[in-house]
Amino acid sequence: MLVRHRAALASAAVLGALALSVAPAAAYTAPPAAVVVTAVPVAESAAPAYCGYYDGNATARRGQSGAAVREVQCLINHWSGGQPLAVDGIFGARTESWVVHFQDVKGLRVDGIVGPQTWAALRRGV
Repeated sequence: MLVRHRAALASAAVLGALALSVAPAAAYTAPPAAVVVTAVPVAESAAPAYCGYYDGNATARRGQSGAAVREVQCLINHWSGGQPLAVDGIFGARTESWVVHFQDVKGLRVDGIVGPQTWAALRRGV
């Protein structure tokens, strides 16, 4: 009986080791194939972007504060794909720097002031 018990334990140990050596391979799944992201041309975008702070196009510049500045900051965050600016409604040096960068990338006149052309570009990404 002791021999049978030892044989059963040995068999269980072998089967357990085999299961452990096979289990990771059986549980392994290949990583998903690379995701292909197709950009939608801006002209085909559904609607202009609005954050809900301001819907006008009055000039916004360094030193100003309020809803229009919050909208500028939010839209810059939207188009940058991240959150480089705090949406605090204060048009300071950091907001001005991002406006200058946005204007440069979009081929607008680079002056750090958000006027009608920059508003249109922020809203439509053109």
